[in-house]
Amino acid sequence: MLNKYLVITAVSLMSLIVVSCDRDSTSEAKKVTVKKQTSIVQNNSKRWYTKAQLIEGKQVFKNNCVVCHGDSGQGLTENWREALPDDTYPAPPVNGTAHAWHHSREALLRTINNGGIPLGGTMPPFKDKLTDKQKEEVLAYVMSLWPNNIYMAWKKRNPS
Repeated sequence: MLNKYLVITAVSLMSLIVVSCDRDSTSEAKKVTVKKQTSIVQNNSKRWYTKAQLIEGKQVFKNNCVVCHGDSGQGLTENWREALPDDTYPAPPVNGTAHAWHHSREALLRTINNGGIPLGGTMPPFKDKLTDKQKEEVLAYVMSLWPNNIYMAWKKRNPS
């Protein structure tokens, strides 16, 4: 009889622990989700682009830039500063880990328009391939890849 009560008590305690853990993890997951959403809103509210530009820019990037800059803007080579065998340079990362954030929007748009060939790279010009709207959208997407500290450093360098 005592074993029966021990088993019932143990099962009851285990049920309480499982239910309690499940509630804690659910509420913790909700906290994390809310925190992430708040963080995204706070970060993007300080940025120049709209959510619509970001969404469209992601598609423009996917259609035109991924092949050289990688699906997350991470680049495709380990050292983008090292010349390739043909003496050109590989596409740099555009996710905030290379030098793109050092440049103004105007300079970045000029590179999109004129390509990277004048700079020793192989990026083709997109002046006649993309509309001005698409260029702004892809720039919005690229900048969305930058961590907030990198974006704020860019903004400090480019206050206007």
